[in-house]
Amino acid sequence: MSRRPDATRRAVDTLASQLLRLGIGAVTGVLLARALAPESRGLYAVVATTAAITMEIGHLSLQHSQIALWPDMDKRRALLANSVFLSLALGLLCAVGGYTAGLVLPLAPSGLLAIALLAVPFGVATVNLKGMLLLQSRQRLVNRTLVLAALIQCVPLLILMALGKESVAAVIVCLALSMTVPCALFLVVSKPLKLRGEVALARHQIGLAARYHLGHIAFYLLVTVDVLLLNALASARDAGFYTVAVSVLSLAGAPAEAIRQLSLARQADGDCDSARQATTRALRLALLTAAAVVTALTAAGPLLIPLVYGPAYAPSVAPLLALAPGAILLALLKPVEQFLVRLSQPMTMTAIAIIGLGVNLVLNGVLIPHWGAVGAALSSTVAYGLIAVIEVTWFVRASRTAPRELVPRRADLVTARSG
Repeated sequence: MSRRPDATRRAVDTLASQLLRLGIGAVTGVLLARALAPESRGLYAVVATTAAITMEIGHLSLQHSQIALWPDMDKRRALLANSVFLSLALGLLCAVGGYTAGLVLPLAPSGLLAIALLAVPFGVATVNLKGMLLLQSRQRLVNRTLVLAALIQCVPLLILMALGKESVAAVIVCLALSMTVPCALFLVVSKPLKLRGEVALARHQIGLAARYHLGHIAFYLLVTVDVLLLNALASARDAGFYTVAVSVLSLAGAPAEAIRQLSLARQADGDCDSARQATTRALRLALLTAAAVVTALTAAGPLLIPLVYGPAYAPSVAPLLALAPGAILLALLKPVEQFLVRLSQPMTMTAIAIIGLGVNLVLNGVLIPHWGAVGAALSSTVAYGLIAVIEVTWFVRASRTAPRELVPRRADLVTARSG
């Protein structure tokens, strides 16, 4: 029997899930803007960003070790068990460190920070379990769980607003719940606690993943640190304007994420040529869909933002326009990096991310004091573009791919549906 119908169903299901999450995320962003003034929205963004950075540090890029070790069939059950125990331990350690840092650096009120950081170990486990399930081509389970997580953040916020009980603390509680529940569901379904981990394998995973992790952290700081810098160098109000622009443009990342998920198994399981073909197809689709969505958002932005988020957020339009080219380029990075992991050159990937972060920090330091949120957006666009050019060029040379193969084609959408 042909695998094509099953692949088609998985593709359609993943795309539908991403579109649903896209809609829920858009509603959540609007509710946050309506419930919180720009300054309070900026405070929420600082807490959420701090928790997100802590979670990203905590997962130690174990997904990279999972991809690298997945071809060994004998290690798969132990990889699943290790993903839980390592995630919870590393997440707890980093949550304590994040809270301690929050006491030293007055990022946000300690009580609000503690609420978000309590969910970090479970968020870390969710990231790594999701990676294992995607390697098993269990997209439908991942899709439904992540949609539920989006609803868990959105629906309580809607109820709180209806009752007139909205506050920064209540919004952060909703965020923490949305980080925690997916972990519980993944644990119930995948049953990793019934499997035995391997200490030697865990040590190998940590050693392998750590070589990629510095680069991952550098890249994650690249896409998130702007909020903290705006809060420090300008104001929480500027951070609030910037987060609305980022939230709107993040809609362009949903199709790219669906493409990434569907490509992962082929990029990890196949031979080099199969992985190359899967990567070129993913890059074409990511470029095509991101460009289409970003173009529509920038055209509608001047009317959309004041109408939907409220007149107080009209200053978010300028950073939206400045960040738009960067949003298109950002969509290319995850698909190409899933191939580059196969080349086993983690320090090269790390160096690229550090260069991008360094450029971003320097530009932010120069531009934010003068242009606020627009300066942060321009800094990000330049840094994203630099990394995208370097990594795509690396892929083209390493895989001996003709550059013309990366140009989107009409047949790409049909190819995606057929798997």
